[in-house]
Amino acid sequence: MSANVTVRGSDDVTARESAALAVAALAPDRTVAVVGTGTMGQGIAQVALVAGHPVRLYDSAPGRAAEAVAAIGARLDRLVEKGRLDAAARDAAASRLHAAAEPGDLADAALVVEAIVERLPVKQQLFADLEKVVGDETILATNTSSLSVTAIAGGLRLPGRFVGLHFFNPAPLLPLVEVVSGFATDPDVATRAYVTMKAWGKTPVRCADTPGFIVNRVARPFYAEALRVYEEGGADPATIDAALRECGGFRMGPFELTDLIGQDVNEAVTRSVWEAFHQDPKFTPSLAQRRLVESGRLGRKTGHGWFSYAEGAQRPEAHTAPPAGAPARIVVHGDLGPAEPLVGLFEEAGIGVRRTARAGEGHGYIALPGGGGLHLADGEASFEYPAEDIVHFDLALDYAAASRIVLSSREDIAPEILAEAVGLFQALGKRVSVIGDVPGMIVARTVAMLADLAADAVDRDVATAEDVDTAMRLGVNYPAGPLEWAAKAGHRRLSGLLRSLHERYPTGRYAPSPALVRRAYAEDREDAS
Repeated sequence: MSANVTVRGSDDVTARESAALAVAALAPDRTVAVVGTGTMGQGIAQVALVAGHPVRLYDSAPGRAAEAVAAIGARLDRLVEKGRLDAAARDAAASRLHAAAEPGDLADAALVVEAIVERLPVKQQLFADLEKVVGDETILATNTSSLSVTAIAGGLRLPGRFVGLHFFNPAPLLPLVEVVSGFATDPDVATRAYVTMKAWGKTPVRCADTPGFIVNRVARPFYAEALRVYEEGGADPATIDAALRECGGFRMGPFELTDLIGQDVNEAVTRSVWEAFHQDPKFTPSLAQRRLVESGRLGRKTGHGWFSYAEGAQRPEAHTAPPAGAPARIVVHGDLGPAEPLVGLFEEAGIGVRRTARAGEGHGYIALPGGGGLHLADGEASFEYPAEDIVHFDLALDYAAASRIVLSSREDIAPEILAEAVGLFQALGKRVSVIGDVPGMIVARTVAMLADLAADAVDRDVATAEDVDTAMRLGVNYPAGPLEWAAKAGHRRLSGLLRSLHERYPTGRYAPSPALVRRAYAEDREDAS
């Protein structure tokens, strides 16, 4: 990353933290109101309650608020049983929690958080009604995950006191809160919301009001690239999931994760972001996922999605290559870039390694005894080199910790060459999956696209680099922030991979953003200095 980018990010963080020190969090004795008593509403109310605030719950459906009060009380009881809350604190919290019979009962609230249905007209009407009963200093907040904060506040008399507070489900457990500033949000209001979330024990990140905010914007390629590899016939869902878990270090694969989220929910978010960005090809939804939704296979909640969840159903296993003999020696030509740690691992496994003069970073390869070459995924396909026996291997978060390595090659590669490549990684104790000849493989193209969207978000002032990485680690449990991973893998390599993919799929989907290209050029300048 260039010096000017780094300085700008540091200055942003310093200025915002300084501003935060000048604005106090809401005092614990101030009332917090939550409108909407579904899962998210109850979770947000519980967080505010445990933080010490009096909390009022309101729901337009008769009796729902009282039911929610009872449900939250039962959860507090379970926390006491598990030793996470003492009985006195439970009793004090329960005494501060009340159901509101009508909007007027929220008049003295210092903060009102809305968690109702994701329909813009309904939310706009709710806040128009609330503005008639609360004071002018009351902060109004929406927990929307997909609608424009600016649009929700558009008809308000005082839109400056309106902010987005996007909690993640389950709100009492997940630490991340996206604090979203709409076009008219007063900076002091956003800062007060930010420091209040910190006081509640959350990890807030600031972001501008753009489609998907941070997490739902930057996360799209994690699902999209897996679906694209599947649609191209490169690998089956179980193998793609295993690649991203066991090689990429992600906690769950995209197919099992969308089954958990709900295929309809995940597809709807993807489509919403795509449409909000005027059908930008970088966010194009998957036809395969659309067919799954149309068939009613929505995941765990319907008993079948990409996988079956029927009683006794067996989960498909990832394709794993049978044992193969490892070569006794290899030659490493040049620098392997982010795969350089493999050299030490091969030597520890007793494989003889000879090195030739180093080339430019990331342009090296491994020569096998039988004449084949192992290349880190670079956006090219092996079939484009019919005179060479090229095997591509995928990017890993940590080659020492990875339990699986993914390989690809053209269909007519010499079997003994492929066997040498398989055996080489098996000698490290890795499982090996051989997939179709997919340009960019699985992990590498996913990381490149995540880094591209993250860099673009930072350069468009959606959020700071630090907040983007924090949001992706905490909001969707990524093993590393995409910008952190990009710096480790090399912006030049990732930008080059996307350029290669763009040449093969000239739709604009893989055209690297100017933000990523700038970082690649800055990297070149730093290497040259």
